[in-house]
Parts: sequence; structure tokens; C-alpha cells
Amino acid sequence: MADWRLTGFVEERELGRGAQGRVVLARHAETGAPVAIKYLAGGDPAAVAGLRAEAQMLGRLTSPYVARLFRFVESAEGSAIVMEAVNGASLKAVLAEHGRLAPEAALLVLKGSLLGLAAAHAVGVVHRDYKPANVVVRPDGLSKLVDFGVAVLAGEGSAAGTPAYMAPEQWRGEAATPATDVYAATCVFVECVTGRRPFAAGERVALMNQHLTAEADMGDVPERLRPLVVKGLAKQAGDRPPGAAAFVGELESAAVAAYGPDWEQRGVRALAAAAVALAALFPLGALAVAPGAAATGAGAAGTAGTAGAAGTGGGVSASAGSTGAAVSKGFLATAAGKGALAAAGVAVVAAAAGGAVYATKDSTKKAPQDHPRLVLAAQNQTIPGTSIKVDGAKYATVSGLHDAALQRRVNAELRAPLDELIALAKDSRRQVACGSTPTTVTVQTRVGLNGPRLVSVRYFQMSDWCRQADGSPGGEVVTVDLRTGRRVTASDVFRPGTLTAAGLGTLKSRLVQRDGRTPISDCPASAPWKPADFQPAPAEGLYKGASKTPPHLSAYLTPSDFQLAWFGSGSDGCGNLDFGAPYAKIRDLLKPEFAALLPK
Repeated sequence: MADWRLTGFVEERELGRGAQGRVVLARHAETGAPVAIKYLAGGDPAAVAGLRAEAQMLGRLTSPYVARLFRFVESAEGSAIVMEAVNGASLKAVLAEHGRLAPEAALLVLKGSLLGLAAAHAVGVVHRDYKPANVVVRPDGLSKLVDFGVAVLAGEGSAAGTPAYMAPEQWRGEAATPATDVYAATCVFVECVTGRRPFAAGERVALMNQHLTAEADMGDVPERLRPLVVKGLAKQAGDRPPGAAAFVGELESAAVAAYGPDWEQRGVRALAAAAVALAALFPLGALAVAPGAAATGAGAAGTAGTAGAAGTGGGVSASAGSTGAAVSKGFLATAAGKGALAAAGVAVVAAAAGGAVYATKDSTKKAPQDHPRLVLAAQNQTIPGTSIKVDGAKYATVSGLHDAALQRRVNAELRAPLDELIALAKDSRRQVACGSTPTTVTVQTRVGLNGPRLVSVRYFQMSDWCRQADGSPGGEVVTVDLRTGRRVTASDVFRPGTLTAAGLGTLKSRLVQRDGRTPISDCPASAPWKPADFQPAPAEGLYKGASKTPPHLSAYLTPSDFQLAWFGSGSDGCGNLDFGAPYAKIRDLLKPEFAALLPK
């Protein structure tokens, strides 16, 4: 059967070919943008259904840290997936070249791909094959998670994956959960920061036993990062962070504590240098890339690399300098009958000499020019002219926005709760006889959704009110629209009918308390929620120095679900409660224009 081609694309060269299809590098005829196209020849119903399911799953992922699709096409000749081709080097190639990474660079790789995993977890998908070959490092230092070749829906299980990174439950053939991916990501982090895998027995049975029962050697892991590794490599899934989103929050805190608030900037520089050193290996090096596309390298050269590309573990392998690399027999295979979302449409279509071609969604939109990065800054100081000590207060900052004025607006909103707390502490000293006793204030931060259109941060505020008052101000959620720099309010989030007695009753019935601390029946949050709970209240008592007090209930957005945070002052254990549910469960209660900005 002669090869068929999609209209509207000019084929440049073939990257791989197998019994069921082929992979080509092409250009969009009108824009000149490079694309990668995976063709599935013939009309095998199971293979087509698997490819369609894969495309639908990847099409829901909007994270900038996940390789995404342009489109899925079916025709009488066969089926195809079209993806934007972007340059980069696989983390496997980077480690082969450099041996190990600086801790900040290793943390950055982990963070970027964890955010990609979080996007998959948000739609109920477990990757199951996180490994260096499936992480692409771009010339700008950003990392992308690729290849969902053995992904499954959470709760499904089998002994599939790459042995060096498989969690204990995978070895036992048990159900995969987001914590399964956390384990693999931690294994890769250890490899990045030490230059060796945490477990590396030569025989498969011995390797399995190490993953099941042995403790990882922490000798070369920086001491300040060991707690992070120990938690991520816990033998029981329930002892690990429950998913990638939760692990990102722990990573941020550990990174700031170990390497300071600017750790991420240093990591970007180190990682970009490591990737650019491999520019000659980038797959698009032989093409003159169109304006607006990723930077190119200097031509394909070097040793061959591989990347998984099939629902049953098949792979695409391209040798340097070749245009017709062999593709394993499993290429474009599907896990038919198992309900897996893992077929041909994996993001990596080739790994030529360690480089990778991956995908981006929506060919009708230009690639975004902004790459916002959210990091945590910390303030430690005694405010001049006062007896107010700011003790390790953390707050979020965003960089990478091309509009400097917009970036200033965003960062002013993100820092506002700390400034308000300091102002409140100053006023409280005028109300309470403190003498020489200092007032200590601090803020702990939990990072939620981190771009590309919204950032959402939850602050936990504490003050000892010069040891004269009980409790703390509570906390606050700050969600900012990165397009406008404006802080999002309840009226921006919910449909008008939701903020009524009946609507709030429906909303509350769909959310469950997540924190597992004080039983909800013992707290004010157990009472029916009122519209006033979502609005700032006049300040009074010790807090009357503030312009206002934050709402009792605020929407907190994470990569995986929608949460309502209940804040209250005092020390009765009811001040900071979490209520949450998957976005799909509450999407009909949100304004459509706001819901469109959220993960699917």
C-alpha cells in the first residue's frame, strides 16, 4: 500500500517506519511551522480506536510542561496525529554527556516534569513510564514530559514500565496511582543529582527486590534534599505525596530552604547550558526553522537514542544521520480491551541521537511568547524603626512576562498579603502594650495552579501579637489572571446562581473536606455557607488596622482539582480547612469564561 499524506503539509524527511505506520518531519504548508506526523496505515479498528483515545487524552492536557497535540485525523487511507515539532535534548542524553546536574538544575527538571505529571493526574491518567528518555530539555532550560506510551487510567495496573524506575506496586502488578509516578520521578531526580540510579542491580529479580525492600543509598544526595527523596521513594504508595501537585509544593519548600529563593533562576541557567551543549543532536537541526518556532541545533550527529512509542512498550529508534530508522514491531500498537489511553499518539515521535520531537496542541494559535515562572521568595528581617520581626515569610513571585508593567502588577498582588500582615502588626502594637517584646510575623505558602493563564497561591499567616494575643490572622488565597494582572474574586469564579443559599448548598454537597484534621462538625464551616463568606469583611478587634479581612471562603486552584479554603483567625483548629473536588464535578457551577481557563 502506497504511503498516504495529509494535505496541507510538506514532508521534509522520514524519521521512522514500522509494520503499522511511519513518522515524518514536515512543515505546515501555509505557516511553514515544523510539525511531526504519525501515520497509522490501514483501518484496524482496535488500532484506530486506541489512537483516537490517545489523542483525546492528550488533547485535554493544557500544561506547558506536557507535549501536546495539533490534531487527530481519520480517513479512508488511515489515521494520523499531527504535532508541533520543537527542538530539545532528552534528559537521558544530557545525563550521558554530563554525568550529573547541579542540584538546582536537577530540582528544576523534577519540578517541570512533575507539573506535567500533575496535568495528567488531573484528568485521571498515570504515566507509568517516567524516565530520563521521556523528559525533553529545551535550549531555554524548560523541561517537558513526553511519551504516554504505557499510560493508564488511575486504578488500573500491570507490571508495565521501565524496571529501573518502577514503583513497588508496579512490580507487584497492582493498581497504578499518581503516587506511582511520584516514585519514578524521585528515582530520576536521584540519578540527576548523583549521576547514578538509586537501585541498579544487574539481574531483573535482584532489581525488583531492591525496589520492593531495600533502602536507597543516600550517600551522594545533598543532605538538605534527603527528606524529599525519602518521602518520594517510600515503599508504600500511601506514604508518598498523593500526586505530582502535592510533591511540587514540597519540592518548592525544600529548594528554597536549601538553595535560597533564586534557586530556580540558577537551575534554568545550568540546565539550558547543559542542553545547548547538545545542540548538534537536536532533531530539527537540519531544518531552517520558521520564525517563532523553537531554536534549532547544528545538525543531527552522535549516537542513537530511543523513546517509547507504543501502548505496549514499543519504541521509535532513529540512528544519527539516518532518515529511515527502524521502528519496533509494536509501533502504533494499542492496549485494546484494557481501556488504556496509550496508543500511537505519544508525544515523542523520534529520538535522533538523544534529541526529541514533541507535540503542542492547537495549530490555530501561535506559540505563547511568555513563559511565566512562579517561585517562592523569603523575607527575614526586622522592619527598620519597629519591633516587628519578619521570620522566614514566604511569598510568590512571577518572572518571565514580557510586559514589565504587567509583571509588576502580578507581583504586587502576590505580595500584598505579606505587606498587609506587616501593616497589621504595626497597628496591633499601638493597641496592645508590648513594651520591648517584638512582634513576630511569618507566612507559609502553598503553590497551586502555576500558569499559563492563572496562578493561585494559598498563604498561611501567623503572628504572636507580641505574645499578648491568642491565635493568628488565618490566611488568604491569591489567584491572579496573568493576562491582566488582576486578582480574581468570587464574582469572577462562580455563576451568579451559585452564590445563593441554594447554589452554595449544591456546591458544598459536591466538595469533601481534604485535610483530615478537625472534623467538620466541630467547626464554623459546618454551618450552611453564605454569600457573605465569599466576600471580604470589615476589620475589627486586633485586625481593625487592616483595610479589610479576607473572605472566610476562597477558591484555591491546583493543577489537579478545585478547592475552597476556609480561613478564620484563632487557635481552635478550624482556621484553615480544605474542601475539594475534581474540576469536572463543579465546572457547571463556574462562569464559563473562567472555567475555560482551568485544567480540563
